[in-house]
Amino acid sequence: MTAKIANFNTCDTKSTYISMAGVYVLITSEIGYENVIIDELMAIPQTVEASKVYGSRYDIIVKISADSPEKLRKILSSIRRVEKIKSTQTMLIVKEYEDHV
Repeated sequence: MTAKIANFNTCDTKSTYISMAGVYVLITSEIGYENVIIDELMAIPQTVEASKVYGSRYDIIVKISADSPEKLRKILSSIRRVEKIKSTQTMLIVKEYEDHV
């Protein structure tokens, strides 16, 4: 089936959300494997959300957040090795905005 993604439970509890490295990953998958891939992505503690999408050449969008760029690179490397993922495009989140009430 697909390669299992390693457990990257590496977030430092002292880190703030704003200081974390974050990315959106657009994923093209083999037809019919979107839900399997999303399940694997959601097993990564740093996955904020993952969804199937329609209307573009991509099948899945996932948001990943980690407490360092190095940990983020390890997660992205694991995602790219998942067997049923055909291609990815990674977009670095430049800045997160906090809600001001």
